[in-house]
Amino acid sequence: MRIHSWLAARRRMFQGLVGLLVGTILCGFSGMASAIDIKLSSEEAKKALEAGRAPMEKANSPEDVKKVLQQASLVTRVGADPEKDPCGASAILRTKRYRLEAFGRQEAAESKKQKKDVRMPEEFIQKVVDMSNMEVEVQVCGDDEYFAEKADVVFQQKGKTIRPVDISPADRGRKNDGAGPPYRSRFTARFGYDTFDPNAKTTVIVTLQDGQLLQFDADFSKVK
Repeated sequence: MRIHSWLAARRRMFQGLVGLLVGTILCGFSGMASAIDIKLSSEEAKKALEAGRAPMEKANSPEDVKKVLQQASLVTRVGADPEKDPCGASAILRTKRYRLEAFGRQEAAESKKQKKDVRMPEEFIQKVVDMSNMEVEVQVCGDDEYFAEKADVVFQQKGKTIRPVDISPADRGRKNDGAGPPYRSRFTARFGYDTFDPNAKTTVIVTLQDGQLLQFDADFSKVK
């Protein structure tokens, strides 16, 4: 009888430990931030500002500043790595966190210049938090200065094609010093946050005016 009671007690303890472990794991997953944050609290916005401000405060030379800016673009870039493939199609996703961190870098730069703490007005920060669209800067290469005129871009997620809210005219092509097509250009499109899945694997498809298609995969779950 004592053995049965002891076994029952051990079983209850084991079940309790399993339940605690599962609960801890689930809490951990629920606490994980979604990739591209559509909604940011005031506290999260302040943390994003600090994340941008801190490395710029430590930058003491033009080279240091350049590295900080390059790293910032790399974090939200999808597609080709310009360091390895200067003419590969790619895009920078200007998410809410990206913009707030850019504000933080600007705060640090102005603070150094004015030799006093400079902070962005609250209304500027709130405007970013309330943004309904994500800006996407697309970089492509082509054969002449105007190859990117009338370029188009869409997202494909789970068999669904997602169009941007609008697209700005492409920059006039600049000479490409590396291998590949002789000109490089970029243009900007804006996608409504309510139109795409911020955690999904995505295919970005660019259509040039001559009908050429350029596409690359982007894992939005790895971008904030």
